[in-house]
Amino acid sequence: MASERWRLKGQWIKNCNCAYGCPCDFNALPTKGYCQGMAAMKIERGHFDDVDLSGLGFAIIVDFPGALHEGNGTAQPIVDERANAKQREALLTIMSGKEQAEGTLFHIFSLIVTRVLDPLFLPIEMSFDKAKRRARLHIPGVLETESEPIKNPVTGAEHRIRVVMPEGFEHHEGEIASARILKANGGIKYSYANTHSTLADVEHTPQGVVHPAA
Repeated sequence: MASERWRLKGQWIKNCNCAYGCPCDFNALPTKGYCQGMAAMKIERGHFDDVDLSGLGFAIIVDFPGALHEGNGTAQPIVDERANAKQREALLTIMSGKEQAEGTLFHIFSLIVTRVLDPLFLPIEMSFDKAKRRARLHIPGVLETESEPIKNPVTGAEHRIRVVMPEGFEHHEGEIASARILKANGGIKYSYANTHSTLADVEHTPQGVVHPAA
C-alpha cells in the first residue's frame, strides 16, 4: 500500500450529464449511456512531501463513451496557474494515481482513463457553499459550471437530499444539487443544463478518502 506522502483536505464538486442522483454512485448505468462531466477540488490544506499545496485548486474534465467501469475515457487535467513548478508536479502526480493505493479514487481513474490530454495551467475560480447547495467553477475558455438546489417541479421549493457512502472512494457524504450549467469548451467539449451535481467536504490520502470521524 502507498505510504502517506500527501494529503489534501478541501471542498469537492462533481458535476456530470446524468440525472440527479448520479447512477455511478449506485453502480448503475449512466442516464444517457455515456458519461461526460468534471470534478474539482479547492484545497483548504494539503501537501505532497514538503511541498505545500494549501490554497490551490485543480480540476479534471472527463468524457467516457459508456459506463465508467467500461473504461476508454479521456481526461483533461487542469492545475491552478498560481502553482509553482514543484506544486504543479505534485498535483499532477496525485491526479495520475501513481501515489495512491489500489481501489482509491485517483488509482481507479488511472485504470479507466486511456487518453490523458496535456495538462492546462489556468486560473481556477471556485465558490462553494455546501449547506446551501450552491457552487460555481469558472476556468476561462475551458469550463463553466454552476450548482444550485434542486427545485420541486410543482411548488418550486428547494429540495434537499444527501447521499451517504460509508465505503465511498470519492467522498463519504455529499449534498446533491442541480448543475444549472455544465459546459466544457477545451479538448473535451459538451454542454448541459439541469443535470447532476455533488458537493462534498473531503480529505484524500494515498490510502483513500478519510472518514469524517477519523
